[in-house]
Amino acid sequence: FLLLYFITIYIYIYIYIRIDFKTKKSDSTKSLLIKSEQLLRIEDHDFAMRPGFGGSAIPVGIDVQVESIDSISEVNMDFTMTLYLRHYWQDDRLAFPSSNNKSRTFDARLVKKIWVPDVFFVHSKRSFIHDTTMENIMLRVYPDGNILYSVRITVTALCSMDFSRFPLDTQNCSLELESYAYNENDLMLYWKNGNDSLRTDEIALSQFFIEEFHPSFGLAFYSSTGWYNRLYINFILRRHIFFFMLQTYFPTMLMVMLSWVSFWIDRRAVPARVSLGITTVLTMSTIITGVSASMPQVSYVKAVDIYLWASFLFVFLSVIEYAAVNYFTTVEEMKKLQKGKLPASYDATQAMAYDGCFHDDIDVSPFPELPTTPSTTRTIPPRASSTEPPPTEGTRLWRKRSVGKNIRFIMSNSYMIDSYSRIIFPLAYLLFNIIYWCIYS
Repeated sequence: FLLLYFITIYIYIYIYIRIDFKTKKSDSTKSLLIKSEQLLRIEDHDFAMRPGFGGSAIPVGIDVQVESIDSISEVNMDFTMTLYLRHYWQDDRLAFPSSNNKSRTFDARLVKKIWVPDVFFVHSKRSFIHDTTMENIMLRVYPDGNILYSVRITVTALCSMDFSRFPLDTQNCSLELESYAYNENDLMLYWKNGNDSLRTDEIALSQFFIEEFHPSFGLAFYSSTGWYNRLYINFILRRHIFFFMLQTYFPTMLMVMLSWVSFWIDRRAVPARVSLGITTVLTMSTIITGVSASMPQVSYVKAVDIYLWASFLFVFLSVIEYAAVNYFTTVEEMKKLQKGKLPASYDATQAMAYDGCFHDDIDVSPFPELPTTPSTTRTIPPRASSTEPPPTEGTRLWRKRSVGKNIRFIMSNSYMIDSYSRIIFPLAYLLFNIIYWCIYS
């Protein structure tokens, strides 16, 4: 029993010592926290009020380091940016004595107990403070009461874009910072180090080249609350054109050139020319639809719209050109059939062949050759009127045709339409490209 008694006493003493050690350890941690709060005298002041309440406006310096521009959306007209936002101000209520003049650094837990500037992003759609693995918030307090408050934020903000020159455009976007509750009489926002207050890391974007980053300052007026200081983070974006050259401009050029191939195909090969024309028209429609789907529905014409619809017009006109050639060819041959200039063996089946329907199983006889004279290779039809006097010496034998006569001449020789189109269409499209790229590039 004596041995059992000593063992029991030993166990009680051991348990008491462990409990007392844990209690002292807990109290020590608590006392350190209390000492920090007592050092900053947090409980002695009302931090719901700004520093120097009732006096002049408290100056709050801002500097920003842009970490990345995550995305730029033309459809939503916004951009997403990740940045480090740092605030600098002085609060005498947090001044503390220090022999070595060293600052004290705290995390988000102390931020909730003191006054901090209520800066927000104007025109922001979404924003959040990063919280992996802890909230990315840092508070540094100096012995003289100067404070550095830094947060890491990702914000999605509005950017009013002008697409009238898209995709040869340059966009001006800005991220705007402002105090929500305190107007200029209570809080004065300013850039801490002037133009050096805005710093950027190496930023590379897929569709844009960042030409410039610069800060600026302004005032915003609200009719119910007054004037507020506003800071601007301005950046200029110039779009890379090479992506759109590969995806839009080069395919469009090739489709227009492909439509010109029909000018070298025999005008009686209806299936070949019609299918080629319809294919190019449908391909152009697909390109236009694809570009429109990736763009916002704006009420004005964009530069890419001008190019696509002008190219579509060239392709469409090539189809109309063949319709005219086919029609004039049919009219011409029907007139020759009625005047008896076609062989007597020319029957209705052959007429269908000349009409533009290409048949491999029908032997189409050539037109009979008319007799020629040594002085000319072409028989000149007799004039309808003999009232015109014969040409005398000094009279030009080749008279300038009127526009109407030229049109009738081309209509009676429909093959010339294809010949002229082979020159006119490429030259017109080349002229359009020169004008387009001189205006927009």
